[in-house]
Amino acid sequence: MISIVIPAYNEEKRIERSLIALTNQTIPRDRYELIVVDGGSKDKTRDIAEKYADQVFIQESSRVAGARNDGFLRAQYDLVATTDADSIVAPNWVEEAIGAFSNPDVVLSFGPVIPIEKTETDRRYALLFNGLIRLGAHSRLYYYTLGCNTAFRKAALLRAGMYRIMDAGDDLEIAVRMRKEGAVKFAPDMKVGFDFRRYHEFGFWKTIYEWYYIVLQGGISDKYSYTRRDYGIDPAIPGDGKKT
Repeated sequence: MISIVIPAYNEEKRIERSLIALTNQTIPRDRYELIVVDGGSKDKTRDIAEKYADQVFIQESSRVAGARNDGFLRAQYDLVATTDADSIVAPNWVEEAIGAFSNPDVVLSFGPVIPIEKTETDRRYALLFNGLIRLGAHSRLYYYTLGCNTAFRKAALLRAGMYRIMDAGDDLEIAVRMRKEGAVKFAPDMKVGFDFRRYHEFGFWKTIYEWYYIVLQGGISDKYSYTRRDYGIDPAIPGDGKKT
């Protein structure tokens, strides 16, 4: 059994394809739950999510990392995983995520990304991402555990303190603490389709530069707009923090 947490913010154009992929898996739907944590969307994201997810609620903590943490705290199963509302998981993703924990020493598993849009540019981006992922996994110098494709043993995740609330680098920083709780496993067949549209919008190398700048500043910075700065709870929304 596994709980899957999906942060979402104004994703009405893409979240349905993500949730359809998550409901059409190689294992029975009753072996996993879907939890959508909404950052105060102004569109139909929550309405669409309610058609597919077991839980849909507005986040109580700030930023994307906080949304993931809120979902983990409401998860009912001993294994938890996270992906993004604009990503498309492979048909066997849930099965591979569960299987990665067959070794009781494993506390975190993660996998590679594939481009959703099969353009030459996006293929190059994916090669770069996967090169960094595999280099870290094989060298064990670091673990490039992207938030769109990571799973945890929940008890170990809670002991480690879950995600740090940051503008950038939270999905890598968590691996530093998780490896103190047990083994970290790279699962090559645990694949997720990644949407590179933000890299096109901001410019790939500019985005990479901003990301590294923010990470070197400790993960928090007001200088750049790498992240969606308005992502998070909105006190003006009735019932904020409650299931909608």
